[in-house]
Amino acid sequence: MRIRRCSVLLLEPREDSAFDLASLLAGGDGLRRTTRWIALAPHLGEEIEVDAAERELLGALSPARWSDSRALDSALRPALRRLLKQGLVIGASRAHAAHRARDERLRDSHWHPLAATLHAFTRWRDVDAMRSLEDSGLTTAQALCDSLGAPPPATATRADATARVALPRPPATAFDALLARRATCRNFDTARALPLDACARLLHRVFGAQAQVRIGDDAVFVKKYCPSGGGLHPIEAYLLVQRVDGLAPGLYRYDPLAHALDALPWRGDAAALRDFALRAVAGQAWFADAPVLALLAPRYARAFWKYRRHPKAWRVVALEAGHLSQTLYLAATEAGLGAFVTGAINEVALEDAFGLDPACEGVLAVCGFGWRAAVQEAPEFDPAGAVWEAAPSGQ
Repeated sequence: MRIRRCSVLLLEPREDSAFDLASLLAGGDGLRRTTRWIALAPHLGEEIEVDAAERELLGALSPARWSDSRALDSALRPALRRLLKQGLVIGASRAHAAHRARDERLRDSHWHPLAATLHAFTRWRDVDAMRSLEDSGLTTAQALCDSLGAPPPATATRADATARVALPRPPATAFDALLARRATCRNFDTARALPLDACARLLHRVFGAQAQVRIGDDAVFVKKYCPSGGGLHPIEAYLLVQRVDGLAPGLYRYDPLAHALDALPWRGDAAALRDFALRAVAGQAWFADAPVLALLAPRYARAFWKYRRHPKAWRVVALEAGHLSQTLYLAATEAGLGAFVTGAINEVALEDAFGLDPACEGVLAVCGFGWRAAVQEAPEFDPAGAVWEAAPSGQ
């Protein structure tokens, strides 16, 4: 059978420590330290411990050239069987088609190896971030400071006072007032649906194609209201709609060229949808209450078409997610709505629900928007009182 190593693989020597009474009695530090080797393969997305024979075999195989398994030393045959079953070694036979397909999707997407590993192994599955904070007692800024000490200074000092140049303070404008009202919303009105035209306006401003340039019959470049690496705009918006007039609660994909929503399969009622939203945002109940949640999901092949295996390509895509979320904040604030963005999300659950393959498409962050509640129950960071002391327009 023909075999080769998977396309991207990192091996981490990981040290584990455990209490050792014999070490303590002998005058040591009382710890027994052992080293395990962990294989990190992005196409699998799971840590796999390997032994010495498996490490040797992985180092001997090429990720690009097929080898004949019959040429291997017989002592390595047990290791080969385990690695084929785990998917770290790719086989050409029908029995290994599933792992081979996953590896080829990653290979064909032109990921940089380190970026692919970061992307695959920082995804969450069934994490409740809020419960973890509550259990540790770190839900407030004061609790964080009490537990961790003061954070680093709010700004760094690089020169003495004699080298400082004072700048004139600009007069405030209407745009400054808009920026001042831009704050993360943690209090959404759960009894008030969002008008369809308000939802459509935000989607068009944030995610919609404002102009198109066609190169030949099959290449389209678009202009949007935020920058994008190479002008490629790979990030798609997938929506979890809970309360929008004229839209059935469920899952949707926004088409930026047609300015239209494609309904995706969803089985369940409104309560089940809210439960899924809560799971998606890792237990952050205030975000799960938003009328619309928008997944920022890059199509990596679009970006990596130009930046193939480029060490900065994934970073540029992540920057675009930041641009989009800020545009959403400002568009929502101008419309008198609240907005949020969070990276504390359960990517695996979202990928499963929306049918996304993380090697080709993934979820970088989740945004949301809707009417603010009349009363602030969950704390919001609004030290200047621009939101809660002076109600935004439209409320």
